[in-house]
Amino acid sequence: MEDVLASVLEENRGIDVSIIMPCLNEIETLPDCILQAQETVELIRQQLHLEAEVIVSDNGSTDGSIEIAEEMGARVVHVPERGYGYALRFGIESAYGQYIVMADSDGSYDFHESIPMIVKLTEGYDLCMGSRFKGQIMPGAMPWKNRYIGNPLLSGVLNLLFHSGLSDAHSGIRALTRYGYEQLRLTSTGMEFASEMVIKATLVNLSRTEVPVTLRPDGRSRPPHLRPWRDGWRHLRYILMLSPTWLFAIPAAVSGIVGLIIFVLLLLNPNQETVHLGSLTFGNHWMVLASVLLVSSVQNALFAMATTIYGVKAGYRHAGVTFTSMMKRVNLEIMLLIGITLLLSGVFILASVFIAWSTQGYGSLNRIRDILAGATLILIGNQSFFGGFLIAIIAGNVANVHSEISKPMKAPYTAPKPVAKTTPFVSEIKARSNH
Repeated sequence: MEDVLASVLEENRGIDVSIIMPCLNEIETLPDCILQAQETVELIRQQLHLEAEVIVSDNGSTDGSIEIAEEMGARVVHVPERGYGYALRFGIESAYGQYIVMADSDGSYDFHESIPMIVKLTEGYDLCMGSRFKGQIMPGAMPWKNRYIGNPLLSGVLNLLFHSGLSDAHSGIRALTRYGYEQLRLTSTGMEFASEMVIKATLVNLSRTEVPVTLRPDGRSRPPHLRPWRDGWRHLRYILMLSPTWLFAIPAAVSGIVGLIIFVLLLLNPNQETVHLGSLTFGNHWMVLASVLLVSSVQNALFAMATTIYGVKAGYRHAGVTFTSMMKRVNLEIMLLIGITLLLSGVFILASVFIAWSTQGYGSLNRIRDILAGATLILIGNQSFFGGFLIAIIAGNVANVHSEISKPMKAPYTAPKPVAKTTPFVSEIKARSNH
């Protein structure tokens, strides 16, 4: 795709806005969508004094959609791989415009409503979403499970984890600048592309806004490509994968605190005595749980560090103040030292147990807490030692991780941010979109 993008950037052809619609066998609705998009192109020219184009990003249609699109004057680009996200990415990277509009080609969105979104981009926003929940959802346009469960749940989880500030993260109509697109480094090939765009726009702090739009029943006689449960899970898992704090760090902190409390309390009580906390009684069996919690905590903490560093290196995440401050104090040598210290401590505890056992003639032994403590320290030491190498490798084969994550992110291409064009129509269109 980078070759496609490079050639497009050399040949802008005076286009300011590109309207992109992904297509996979949409012959029933595509003609009306193209006509509507072409009307929108003319309105953009008249009202915003911007030149626009219509692109059909075809994902392997076999029903005549391609031929119809070409006959109607749309520019057709042929996507080499299947997938909603892949079709949109290929369409965007084939576009000539600095302002990108994308909307589904099933007749469920009105392309005219993209004009207020373009106005938002000219005002300096990088991403403008169409909000169905702030606009209107017509009867029959959205199944009840999507309207009342799927979309609110996924948007709610996304906003809880990332604070995007957007009410409808999965709308099928949205607009962004090419500058914004280049900062996102999108990779999704499926429906989770919708979540990825909003999440990464939040992570790299692109300016975001939304305008109300209307969702209409689509005009197809066949079932939609969207599969609610399958695609809902794909969205949810992707949201979690882009949130190392919630996926790894918070579970690490919780399990670490609980495990450490139980671990220390049991070790501080000699002669295998039980520990009483109110009505709760803790004995040897709880030492096994404490060991599991501590080992899991260290493992998840390493996962959180690794995935955060990967996100920073990949260019779609900024290292936060807390994480940067922590990494100032952590490098490969420190993690190796911690690992070796814990390993030797564990070996020392197990050796003391073995010596005590030998003095008893290798008979029965009641030192389960000590054995578990030694084994736990050896496991955590092993995790810290080799985890240090893993973190250093992900950071770029450097021991000082902080020096790497503090470097400014490098994008393969950084387009100039579009300059806002003031026209007498902007305030009029903005006012109209608020009614």
